[in-house]
Amino acid sequence: MSEPRLRWDRLTIFALALVAPAALVLAVLAATDALSGSTAFLSVLAIAFVVALMVRPHLDAMERLRLYMDNLAEGANEPQPRFPPAAAIGAFSAALARLGRALERLRGEKAGWREAESAVIDVLPDPFLLIDAHERIVQANRAAQSLFGRTIVGRDLAAVLRDPAILAAVELAIAGGDSRDIDVTLTGQVTREFSARVEALRPAAAEAKAAICLRDLTMIRRSERMRADFVANVSHELRTPLTSLLGFTETLRGPARDDIEAHDRFLAIMHAQASRMSRLVADLLSLSRIELEEHTPADGLVDLGAAVRGVIDSLAPQAEAKEMALDFHAADGLKPIPGDADQLAQVFQNLIANAIQYGRPGTSVRIRAALTADGRNVAITVADEGDGIAREHLPRLTERFYRVDAGRSRALGGTGLGLAIVKHILNRHRGKLEVDSEPGRGSTFTVRLPATAA
Repeated sequence: MSEPRLRWDRLTIFALALVAPAALVLAVLAATDALSGSTAFLSVLAIAFVVALMVRPHLDAMERLRLYMDNLAEGANEPQPRFPPAAAIGAFSAALARLGRALERLRGEKAGWREAESAVIDVLPDPFLLIDAHERIVQANRAAQSLFGRTIVGRDLAAVLRDPAILAAVELAIAGGDSRDIDVTLTGQVTREFSARVEALRPAAAEAKAAICLRDLTMIRRSERMRADFVANVSHELRTPLTSLLGFTETLRGPARDDIEAHDRFLAIMHAQASRMSRLVADLLSLSRIELEEHTPADGLVDLGAAVRGVIDSLAPQAEAKEMALDFHAADGLKPIPGDADQLAQVFQNLIANAIQYGRPGTSVRIRAALTADGRNVAITVADEGDGIAREHLPRLTERFYRVDAGRSRALGGTGLGLAIVKHILNRHRGKLEVDSEPGRGSTFTVRLPATAA
């Protein structure tokens, strides 16, 4: 703490205030000629000088004490000032020093409690926000920063959560209203569903006036919808093969019991129908697993060139059976991208298998991988020379069980789930699928994936 300097005007005013009674007495004596004027004037100056010498140490100590108290109030950790032994204010300063140390301990304890509170809030698995009286975010735990961004503290709530119901509930909570539970849907590349609890914070001295806790219900709601979709779609898809199996079984047990030629023909059909059901169940299980992981970004690295070559090697026998060529070219300098290697291989497996199934015999399937012009994405195209797809069908190609030609798809062994699986895998990888096709000119499917992690 810098040494304070007592201003002379303060010392003069204080000294004159103490000298005034004596000066009045001397003035009366001079007026009655009991004392000469010059003697009275000199006496007043002498008294003022002596008084100034006596009171200056005390005034100086008071000034230093005032500065010390100001520093304590501002939280500065200044040493206790030293006073002359004759200054009676020293004991008061010591008491203030003890008070300052107690305040410092309280500040330390308060900071410790704040750190503990922040640590407890941070370990909460659900996003948690504290809102002040101006509807600004004053605290956010790690889960909330992961969901909304690490710079949300200090921003207006309306800029982060644009749901009118939540904003109304927070406004009511700040005004002292009751808590509310609200369902919230956050849109984006992957839509997520939350249950939001908005709670009013009662202590008037606290900076935060309302708290918001978000519980992620995405997986629960998706599981519910998946069960409903499974019952609705699978019952329809399984009805035909099951009916065929039951019909052929009854025939083999009855009229065709001894017909060896019918046995061979019917058993081949039954095997094909059972295989179709097996593929359908496998695709449904795969789709279920992918949808459950869709909102969790993949954290691995994938060499796209190696992944596509592995798929081409596995599908080479199917292409050879139709006398088709699989022509693959990857641009130089392609680096591994963030993703799940198995899931991305499944994307290319489905797209290239479709190109083989729906391409004309003796043609080629062209597969290309290269960076986009801006360098931010990798584009992988799969182009066939098949019959093509009419434009009115393109927006619905990734719907479950949607088929442009249902009869042909079933005859070729398709389940109607391949492109739905592709869509959900690309959603998880923050990618997208583009389709360009015209009847008679073949189809081109383009997968765009981020070249670097978000």
